[in-house]
Amino acid sequence: MAEQMWDGIPRREIPWYPTVNYDLCIGCQACIEHCPASVYTWDEQENHPVVAQPYNCMVYCKGCANACPEDAISFPEKEQVVALIKELRVKYGA
Repeated sequence: MAEQMWDGIPRREIPWYPTVNYDLCIGCQACIEHCPASVYTWDEQENHPVVAQPYNCMVYCKGCANACPEDAISFPEKEQVVALIKELRVKYGA
C-alpha cells in the first residue's frame, strides 16, 4: 500500500486529527455522521467514538468538532500546524 500523501508531504508527518474528550462526549455520534473520511469508529462497549484512522482526516477540516454539541472534539492549534507544514514543504520540496 502506497504511503498517504498530502500536497507532496507524507500525511503521517502532519499532526492534524481530532482528539475526543470522553468526559464531555455524550455519545450522540454527530462526529461520525459528519465525517466523510472515515476517521472514526464506534466503540459499542464504551458508547463513544474512537479516532481509528487519524491520517484519513482532511488537513484543516474541523467539521466534526463543529458538529459536536458538547465541544468534546479538539484539534491542534492551526497556526502551529501551518508553521510545521511550511517546514515540511522545504524538507520534501513540496
